[in-house]
Amino acid sequence: MLQNIVQTTLRRLAPARLAAGLMVAAVTAPCAYAADRYTGPGVTADEIRIGQTMPYSGPASAYGQLGKAEAAYFRYLNDRGGINGRKIRFLSLDDGYSAPKALEGVRKLVESDDVALIFGTLGTANNLAIRAWLNGKKVPQLFVAGGSQAFNDPKHFPWTTAWQPALYREGIFFGQQTARRTPQAKIGVLYQNDDFGKELLAGLRSGLGDRAGQIATAQSFQATDPTIDSQIINLKEAGVDAVFLFAYSRQAAQAIRKIHEMGWKPQIYLTLGSAYIGSTFKPAGIEASTGVMTAGFIKEATDPAWKDDAAVKEWRAWFDKYLPGADPSDTLNIVGYAYAQTLEQVLRQAGDDLSRENILKQVANMKNVRIPVLLPGSLINTTPDDYAVVTHMRLQRFNGASWDAVE
Repeated sequence: MLQNIVQTTLRRLAPARLAAGLMVAAVTAPCAYAADRYTGPGVTADEIRIGQTMPYSGPASAYGQLGKAEAAYFRYLNDRGGINGRKIRFLSLDDGYSAPKALEGVRKLVESDDVALIFGTLGTANNLAIRAWLNGKKVPQLFVAGGSQAFNDPKHFPWTTAWQPALYREGIFFGQQTARRTPQAKIGVLYQNDDFGKELLAGLRSGLGDRAGQIATAQSFQATDPTIDSQIINLKEAGVDAVFLFAYSRQAAQAIRKIHEMGWKPQIYLTLGSAYIGSTFKPAGIEASTGVMTAGFIKEATDPAWKDDAAVKEWRAWFDKYLPGADPSDTLNIVGYAYAQTLEQVLRQAGDDLSRENILKQVANMKNVRIPVLLPGSLINTTPDDYAVVTHMRLQRFNGASWDAVE
């Protein structure tokens, strides 16, 4: 007898109870798999348990939409029978963008909730905080929502894999593009003073090569700083004409708005992880954001260029049904969809052997996998020595409504 236990539920907690987090549960139902077939930790005959921590509160709370989109995709999968006959039970806890809370949440998910794997936790610092513990337990830490090169190190941390283009590679891309297009540019950088910002800055220097001396000033900030106004003033006073914003959405929006308010008109480059219309450009102001450039890797769902694209049409139908009331211009919604599709691919490849070892083996052996909402030309090819998932990027400029490719 089929039995629907509970539909995926999202609830925000009162401030005093934020540490308890946010749980996303899913539909479970009996399936046809025989009881004697192999199931690993977090797997039963009819269920796969997946864990995550995500900043539903705190300075990076705008990124909580990523977890909501992923939960919505798993609901969609469950409505279609799940993966290989098993439904997804997705547990997503609020970490407040705090590394200690992320570690606390992950330990609970593994030791108490018995998840098969940890998926898509956001933030460089948070993922570094949980990496050693998960590798020690041999629990897959899959598709980290952070671009540090540290998350593609199979030799030392074989249970950890990234998803988005690596920060260092992104920085190199920006440096090479700048050296080619505006070789005389006087450069200023605003960067978050942690591994995230520092890795982007190091990549930028590398990409600039012998032009790295054109970085006139690099201004840092802490993720918890209430404002970055003084750093922006310092960049302007340094006389720079190209500004790189290596910051998450809140500080990126503050910086773009402050630059506009000052009447200053440098060329602005924004890290791809914050180049979102909904969570960055709308708070900054659309007029202020027009002309910002980034390294694109995914189709912008509201971009007229993709209005007739089959993959975007399919995404929109999914979005309208499973994320009603959400902002379609918030790129996190299509990014979360792509993250979840990638995990779906891995679990389908794994078939009925959902041991942690086999799940990891499938992650390291994706061949010419096409996630349709990624930009044309993007294919996923991983090996046991290189877990890099999304590597294809293009330079693009925000035109006030959508993105134009910069040739």
